[in-house]
Amino acid sequence: MTDRQYDVIIVGGGPAGLTAGLYCSRAKLRTLLVERMIQGGQVMTTTQVENYPGFPGGVDGPELMQRFQEHSHEFGLEDLAGEVEQLEDRGEAKALTINGETYLARAVIVATGAEPRKLGLANEAELTGRGVSYCATCDGAFFRNVPVGIVGGGDTAAEEAMFLSRFASRVYLIHRRDQLRATKVLQDRLAANPKIEIVWNATVSGLRSDNRGLTGIELTDTVDGSRRELELAGLFMAIGVQPKAQFLRQVLQQDGSGYILTDADCRTSIPGVFAAGDVRKKELKQIATAVGDGALAAIMAEKYLESL
Repeated sequence: MTDRQYDVIIVGGGPAGLTAGLYCSRAKLRTLLVERMIQGGQVMTTTQVENYPGFPGGVDGPELMQRFQEHSHEFGLEDLAGEVEQLEDRGEAKALTINGETYLARAVIVATGAEPRKLGLANEAELTGRGVSYCATCDGAFFRNVPVGIVGGGDTAAEEAMFLSRFASRVYLIHRRDQLRATKVLQDRLAANPKIEIVWNATVSGLRSDNRGLTGIELTDTVDGSRRELELAGLFMAIGVQPKAQFLRQVLQQDGSGYILTDADCRTSIPGVFAAGDVRKKELKQIATAVGDGALAAIMAEKYLESL
């Protein structure tokens, strides 16, 4: 093999990609893992992981991912920092354009995960990093003793509201309906926290700012359409995620939301290309299911290579 030719190339370094890297390299396959940012994925922004087996009492997200990284590299997994710009199916070889260079693999595992969904407001991008954030655990400590808001109604929104209450003077949890989707145990914790107030039946329809950053938001009532303003120093988004698979839209079959379609064994519409983790269409998106996907995709990639 040349320096740019591999048995397997894994795109994405979250729990699914790192697990696939462990399994592939342990199977003596020359494996390259490509990650454009920091390895660990969304878990790197999670302060406490309570539902991953083997860690009673929970574990810090970055600590867990550090263990994933160390374990996945025990058997010779290679790393490359960069972005995959294109995937071309050449039959028994797949060509990937990474940082402008061509790499070849006999099998590919796409584990690019998902990224936070945005509100789509006119000045949202301009205020990102200046009061608007998509990661409470990353930026929460910057908002000490000031009021903040968080948009969402699921488990992530509830968990991040509680995290923000450690720093902020007041946390407004803004939800477009009159009931939360969060689990009952999290709803009970929200109700017991005196610093958290739930704003029901409301959407964020505008962002107010001065030369320094966010100063407040405009809320629209989803029932009667009335509008009001709320003074805030920070606004955090927890309204779900979208798959990072746009660069494969013309290559792999995806659903209407951009999730890669696979069968039960993580096979995509191209033989030899597999998808694992949050980027593929499935019901449950958790660290545990990403790990299962990564292991399964790696085993199926190995079986595919044997069939060649």
